[in-house]
Formats: sequence, C-alpha cells, structure tokens
Amino acid sequence: MPHSLLAARRSLLALAALACVSSAHAQTKLDTVVTTATRTPQRLSEVLADLTVITRADIERQAASSVADLLRSNGCAEMVRNGGAASTTSLFLRGADTRHTLVMVDGVRMDSQSTGGASWQGIPVSQIERVEVLKGPASAIYGSDAVGGVVQIFTRKGGGKVSADFGVGLGTQGTMKADGGLFGSQGIIDFAFTGAIEESDGFNSTVDVPGSFSYIPDRDGWRKYQGTARIGAQLAEGQRAELIVIRNHINGQYDASKSRPLADDRSLQDTDATRLAWTAQWAPALQTQLSYGESRDRYETSPSPYLTVTKVKNLALTGSYVLGQGQQINFQGERIEDQLENSGLVTAGVGKRHRNAIGAGYLLNAGAFSLQAHARHDDDSQFGSVDTGTLLAGYEVVTGLRVVGSIGNAFRAPTLYQQGTVYGPDLSKPGVKPLEAERGRNVELGLKYGSGDTEFTATAYRNRVSNLIIFGAAGSCQSAFGCYQNVSAARLRGVTLAGNTKAGIVNLRATMDFQKPTDASTGLLLARRAKRLATLGADTELGEWLLGGSVQASGARWDNAANTRKLGGYGLVNFNAQYKIRKDLKLQLNLDNAFDRETSTAYGYASAPRTALISLRFTPTL
Repeated sequence: MPHSLLAARRSLLALAALACVSSAHAQTKLDTVVTTATRTPQRLSEVLADLTVITRADIERQAASSVADLLRSNGCAEMVRNGGAASTTSLFLRGADTRHTLVMVDGVRMDSQSTGGASWQGIPVSQIERVEVLKGPASAIYGSDAVGGVVQIFTRKGGGKVSADFGVGLGTQGTMKADGGLFGSQGIIDFAFTGAIEESDGFNSTVDVPGSFSYIPDRDGWRKYQGTARIGAQLAEGQRAELIVIRNHINGQYDASKSRPLADDRSLQDTDATRLAWTAQWAPALQTQLSYGESRDRYETSPSPYLTVTKVKNLALTGSYVLGQGQQINFQGERIEDQLENSGLVTAGVGKRHRNAIGAGYLLNAGAFSLQAHARHDDDSQFGSVDTGTLLAGYEVVTGLRVVGSIGNAFRAPTLYQQGTVYGPDLSKPGVKPLEAERGRNVELGLKYGSGDTEFTATAYRNRVSNLIIFGAAGSCQSAFGCYQNVSAARLRGVTLAGNTKAGIVNLRATMDFQKPTDASTGLLLARRAKRLATLGADTELGEWLLGGSVQASGARWDNAANTRKLGGYGLVNFNAQYKIRKDLKLQLNLDNAFDRETSTAYGYASAPRTALISLRFTPTL
C-alpha cells in the first residue's frame, strides 16, 4: 500500500476514535430540520435512518467542483469519473450501482432513461443550500430507484431583507468561476435568483495504458452555465405557493478515439427542472402539499452524432396528520411519467411509460422508544405492480445514545432503453418475458450518539439486490451481440462509521466505510468499488482566519467484474483557508490534491492533478 495511503489511514483511524469520545462545544446539526427520511419535516436528532446533511457552509468551505466531488469528500459515496468535471460520472452509495440512488433537486426527480440514474456531472453546486443523503432502501417512501439510497438537493431560498451574493475565482488549468445571487422578499413574495459560469482548460483526462482506445495527449476542458429562479408567495396564513425553475448546461471536451487525434470531440449536457408546489396547513394537525415537477436530461455528442433525451413528469399529493402527542400519519399519491427520445428505440425513437402509486406511513415517538412504518404500492404500465415496505425502530438506552434498526425492500424499474431497443426482450419469441424490476432487500442495525456538540453514528447493513439487469448472451432479443437480462444478483454488506467533535479550538470530523459489495453468484467484488473508504477533516478559527484540511482515502478496486484489472488505492490531501476582510467580504484559497498524486477511478482515465483556486465572495445587504 502506498505510504500516503497508509499515513492517511492511520490518521483517519485516530480521528474516528477521537470523534467517539471527545467532548465538544461547536454548533451541532442535531436540531436541523430535514425532510428526506420520511418526506415530512423532522429534527435530525429524531431520524432513525442513516442520514447525512451537508450545509451551505460546508459547500463554500470545500469549493467542490461538482456534487459528486462534494459527496465523496464528505464520505457519502464512492465516485467514478471518466476524466474531468464535465465527464460521465457515477456514484456508488453503500456499494450499490449508480442507477440505484434516487436523486431529487427541490423535490424533482432527476434520471436518465438511457444510462439509468442521474447525470451527476450536470447538477450544479453554486446554487445549493444543503444536501441530504439518505443511505439505505427508501422505495416505500419514494418508489423506484431508491435501492441504495436517496440524495436530495435543495437550492437556495429567499426571504427577509434583500441581499446579494457574488463570487469570483481564478485557478490553475485556466479555471475561471463567477456566480451571483439576489435574495429577499417584498410583501407576500419571496425570491431567490442565482446564476453561475465556470470555464477551465482542464487536464489530459486519458492515460496511455495497454488496451486504451482513446488516449490523446491534450487538455480536455469544459464550460458550465447555470441559473435558478425561485419565487414563493404566502397567499394566506398556512397557504404557500412556490415556483422553481432550474437550467444547467455543460459543454465538455473528451477524447473519443486516438485514431482521430485532431477531432474536437464534445459532450453537450442540459439538466433542467421545473416545479410548482402548493403547501397548505388546513388545521394544526393536517398539512398537505400538491406539486407538479418536470425534469429534462439531454445528452449529445459532437461531431460523433449521438442524442438522447429523458423527460420525467411527476404529479404528487403528500401530507401528514398528527393523531396525538408523538403519533403521526403520512400519506402520498403520485403519478410518474417517463419519456425517452433515442434513435436506438424500436418504437420510432420514442419510448413512454407511467407509474401510479399510493403510500402511507406511521410515525411513533413514545419517550425512549421510536417506531416508523412505511408502505407503498406502485403500478407500472410496463412491468406491473410492486409493493414495498420499511419498518424502523429506535430505543434510547441512555440520554443521547440510541440503538436503531430497520428492515425494508426497494426496487428499480428497467429503463426505457433496456426495454425498448433491439437489446431488450423480444416478446414475439417463445418463453421471453419483459424485464422485471431490480429488487433490494435490506436489514441494518446501528448506534446513534449525540450530546452537546459531539455526534457519532455506526451502522451495519446487509442489502441483497436480485433481478439485476446485465448485458448478457444473445438469444432473447433481436440483437446477435447480446441482450439485457435479469440474471444477476449482488450482496452489499458493510459497516459505516461517522463522527464529529471539537478538541480545543479544532473542529474534527471523520467517516470510515468497511464494505464488501460482491456478485452473489461468484463472490467477486463489484467493479470499481473498494473494500475500505475514509475521510478526515479538521478546521479552526484563528482571528479572522478559518483554516481547514481534509483527507480522502480509498483502498484498491477492480476495474472489471472478473477482478483481473486492478486500480490502485489512493489518499488525497486538500487544504482550504478563508480570511474575513470585513463582515461582507472574504478571501478564500483552496488547494486540492496538494501532493499531486496520480489517481484513477476508471481504467484509462486520469483524475484531477493538484489544483489551486483563489476566490473572493461579497455578500452585501441591500
């Protein structure tokens, strides 16, 4: 194991132990109100599931180049990327495939019905207020996709006095960033308008390795343009309407083939979302929300002609009713419509389907004992119906220390591409059936500790995912090259540790994951997933300075399912510093991969070298 990884691992082990036992006095997140765990508001200290919250302060301090980088640096998931920040990106939550994580932006489902899963590279960072990461199955609350967990992203809100937020940054590799926002309220109206632009010359994203088909020794840069408008209206006491519009565009260079070294290959990605919601408090005990959301994921390559467009529409009625002290009923009804435009589809290049769903949940908080039960029925127009359920319980052994456990199942619907191309099932052939939903069954047990400013969680889990869809042998479809089939299963097992505390004037945080995501039939590790992951972070205030550093460490992984091509482990060290010039103006410096380690998360592709960014942020009140 490389010396840097050994050193990082020793530091992380020490900090993980410290986070368990030290006393602290920093501001805690336990009183933060979250919604992802139950789809209704509750304090983080009352959540029974494994939930992580990343705040706006965390986002600004780390200056991550993407949501995927942000989640990896906070120990929420593994990341695999084919090059720079605009390249195809996958995230593995608890070892589950990237398509098994449901991603929502302000309540709007984000998905690609061609590749499966959200296009992580198309989701902006500058517009985010906070991120909630729910680990573990949640189909009983959200329906399809939530086999490994849910990532819910909340954009910035308005309200109060009118204020502005402007930031500019210059960095290595010709990187330039600028973002701005206007926030406030006027009468019954509150508003938030944000925009951002980023350009970079990038780095050489490919590596000259045996078998590489795309290595070209050049830089692969990108341009990003992002904008959000959020307008709310307090129509009456307890009655609020809100409109959110999000537009994001990425133009990124990549190397398609070393046989065409002079070609300017580009990927063009548009990730858009719109949501209209009406929240009503009908009585002290009864609240509802009616919402309609649309998302669009458009991916195109040039000059190589490829275009795929996914559109998702979601109409939902959700709500809660308080039965009495410590008891609450949640309810929901949804219609989800998926549409895919792709020339590979046999149905004139367009595929469609819909799902109707109803669900309910029961929440009990009886002193030291807590219980939650959720159930949902989804009826899909292509593959039929699925019933899912989750049962969670917790008991406070002593003040601040709870034992929690849960059992539940989840599913992921086959994509329209898997169903509708020449590689999908040919139902005219004898004995061939439509693809079934991929299904997960999970059980977990954990400890949660929170006292003052010290927090610690430990969670052990076991998730078996069956009916996995793979590209297998020919015979059941029209193609002679191979067919999509339900022939595989995965076993996801592991233990997650996370803690934060304060030692003197230093805030400490750490995460560690010991996992074994394997193919259930062979026992081999799933591709590009490590057995051990860890993060370490520390920051402190010294006068007008806020100084911090972090380490991201990963063990070795196999690049392929046969476990014959190895990717080395790595340890990356990052530093950040903020200086408050005055109350509304601060200077920031970020240095990532400080020791310029060469790393790769996918065979034949490089990760970012050492990068530095210096930025100014101005936040005046108007």
